[in-house]
Amino acid sequence: MKTLMIKTHEAWLEMLMAGFMSKTSNKQVLFDFSDILFRHFTWLENELIEIGESYSYDRDAIPIKVEKLSDLLHAIIIRLNEIDLQLLSSPDKALAGRIASDIHYMTEVLSHMSEEMISAFNMERKFPGIALTQEATDALTLFLFEETYKEYELILIYNYLKAHSNDAYMNRIFQILIYESFFHLKRFGDMGAKMGILAVPRIVMKELYQVEDVVAFLKSGIDEELAAKEECKKLSEAVGKDSPELAKFFDFINHQENYHIALMKDALQYFTGKEHE
Repeated sequence: MKTLMIKTHEAWLEMLMAGFMSKTSNKQVLFDFSDILFRHFTWLENELIEIGESYSYDRDAIPIKVEKLSDLLHAIIIRLNEIDLQLLSSPDKALAGRIASDIHYMTEVLSHMSEEMISAFNMERKFPGIALTQEATDALTLFLFEETYKEYELILIYNYLKAHSNDAYMNRIFQILIYESFFHLKRFGDMGAKMGILAVPRIVMKELYQVEDVVAFLKSGIDEELAAKEECKKLSEAVGKDSPELAKFFDFINHQENYHIALMKDALQYFTGKEHE
């Protein structure tokens, strides 16, 4: 079961990366499939929790640098076939049947997907339709590398906390933050692919998501969100002279962080109150 969850984690990330690479109608299909695989991942995680099996979010490295989309899709199909075989070990036959059915459909669609040449790794660092200065290009490059990893990290942290909580109030907050991090991850990953600097986020250390002190985590999280707001503000200023449209996008992200902070403050107040009951 642990291996099954790990392989599903890897397939989810591979499918997401393929979505970033695509420039055609393939993109939305690949994003939809990655969302489905993430749900598979969380369902398998719940199975491990129910049987009392310890686990982590460790995974193998995922090579994605390809010249043609079909090369990565072929690798994904192989991984999905491996998952299909390993489903035989799942004690939940209804879940195994659902995942197997999804996988069979995905492999069929992927095998007939139209070909695309990939430019997501050319390192040109040029944003389509916008002439950025060297300073703005450097600032955007650093931001995308850091924030793509950060959003992936947050998805795993909030997902782990949600998976191990039976508190409906806290889980509502965790789920909102997962949705928000997915939106940011998809936007930043897509921008990285357009600039030719796409990369798989590095593995998240288990110490970051296996949180023992939730109050300390929430306090630290609020500080990190405040720091993220400052980074968005700086980036908006850096690209503003070259692209008001891009600057407005990062202002938009900055303002979204306000609600994230408010949610985490609510969670902190709620959790602190429960500790004193």
